Amino acid sequence: MSTSTKGGEFLIKETEAKDVFIPEEWNEEQQMIAQTCHDFLEQNVWNSLDRIDLQEEGLMPGLLNKAGELGLLGVSVPEEYGGFGKDFTTSMLVTEILGAGHSFAVAVSAHTGIGTLPILYYGNAEQKAKYIPKLASGEWKACYCLTEPSSGSDANSGKTKATLTPDGKHYILNGQKMWITNGGFADIFTVFAKIDDDANLSAFIVEKSFGGISLNPEEHKMGIKGSSTRQVFFNDCKVPVENLLSERQNGFKIAVNILNLGRIKLAGAAIGGSKVTVTKAVEYANERQQFGRPISKYGAIRYKLAEQAVRIYASEAAIYRASQNVEDATNALIAGGMDVAKAKLKGVEQFAVEAAIVKVHGSEVLDYVVDEGVQIYGGMGYSAEAPMDRAYRDARINRIFEGTNEINRMLIMDMMLKRAMKGELDLMGPAQQVAAELLSIPSFESPDETLFAKEKGYIANFKKAILMVAGAAVQKLMQQLAKEQEVLMSVADMMIELYVSESVLLRVEKLVSLRGEEACKEQIAMARIYLNDAADNIHKSGKESINYFASGDEQRVMLTGLKRFTKVDAFNSVEARRLVSAKLIAENKYCF
Repeated sequence: MSTSTKGGEFLIKETEAKDVFIPEEWNEEQQMIAQTCHDFLEQNVWNSLDRIDLQEEGLMPGLLNKAGELGLLGVSVPEEYGGFGKDFTTSMLVTEILGAGHSFAVAVSAHTGIGTLPILYYGNAEQKAKYIPKLASGEWKACYCLTEPSSGSDANSGKTKATLTPDGKHYILNGQKMWITNGGFADIFTVFAKIDDDANLSAFIVEKSFGGISLNPEEHKMGIKGSSTRQVFFNDCKVPVENLLSERQNGFKIAVNILNLGRIKLAGAAIGGSKVTVTKAVEYANERQQFGRPISKYGAIRYKLAEQAVRIYASEAAIYRASQNVEDATNALIAGGMDVAKAKLKGVEQFAVEAAIVKVHGSEVLDYVVDEGVQIYGGMGYSAEAPMDRAYRDARINRIFEGTNEINRMLIMDMMLKRAMKGELDLMGPAQQVAAELLSIPSFESPDETLFAKEKGYIANFKKAILMVAGAAVQKLMQQLAKEQEVLMSVADMMIELYVSESVLLRVEKLVSLRGEEACKEQIAMARIYLNDAADNIHKSGKESINYFASGDEQRVMLTGLKRFTKVDAFNSVEARRLVSAKLIAENKYCF
């Protein structure tokens, strides 16, 4: 795998198919781990979903204990702390498979992610030795206390306070936290608070046994009803000074970095949930008879099944491309002499743009999939007796979790521009080249006839479209840009479509190199469907922005350029979707 790619560079650099990881390359050990996760859901979770949603006393902690016994809570924990010490992509695979576990998926993600990782990555030797083995085994359950009634997206505005005792041995914590996942049964709380009048948060490892902790009753929620969500109150909670996590005022940085990780993991879990949902939809479509034949024979249903598969396959390609980039960046930093925990954080931080992209895309794919799942089931889809009711309600939180999709969209643009300002990404050079190209005559070279040459041309043009719109937005709006949220979100949508289009094309190109063109007919069709639609989506988003900030000749030139950069040849997407749906229907499951 290549280690030379930097985060955000997808916009200005061509990636080669041989340098991406694709899910078709899982090795035997990884497939066995995935099977263990699937079996765990089948034997323990899917047959208990109603009991889990009723929050039957002790059930969820018991499930976490069982997962701990199988090692599923310690996949990415180093062996010295009782974990499996697996790489990032393997931990993503576990997250994906368990992502189909409804409320259990939320509990396990919170425990292994935001519950365990702050201590693993920021804890000192004593803290890690004390807490990580018990978190990896499941003996202790963890939660993460960041959000407050007055601070949601603006996390650093939290009011929870920590004051040092006169003898200097304890911090006294006072404050209120809300929406705390696993709050009802957690033994260990990672709590963010400001020491005295500090500008930034600090983080503390708080044991329930310290006392001074009280909980409100469980929140009643639209979905993920089996996930414990409580308000947590700290009233003169005494925390030993040695339980300060990392340095004073480093809490906000911890929160941001753990969120980057949480975003990419959430995308993986969403895709895991999507695949199981499509499998149920295909099975139902094959069983349900109307007008004397299964509804899977009808074009309207086939369209839905194919479109679900296309979006999942493309999103999955982007998620594992980004995951491998994180893994490669981490390994390069470790090889360069960086401490392992620091390198893991830095690796994710480098690909924070991609993490935000896949979080938005994955959560919105899941939303589309469950919505169409309800529709395929028809009246039964609306019944609480059938599986789509729970899938539909449980999916909705993912566009809010780990930073709302709106916040993530604005972060995509913000992070790209900050990197350009710091000189880490050269966006201005390529943007100026595109501006010059707008005034030149389009080339009429004879087309390259090799497989995917045309599609690669589309991708190169999508990049030009984004550089043109983003470059002009920065020049026209300058300091105002941060407040122009509609423009930021439109450009982010263009970038999301570009990244996912390029990822699915690279995935299929690599797959063809491994299996041959004939064996990949459906995958080639899916990539082409996705690119065809992406061209329209990128055009629409670009047009909205240009019409807002440009006028006169400049507007005309840019709109013409946008049209040129999003032009694709005529494509029979009906035929392509039929090919994809036929495969799903024949296999009776999501099979890609």
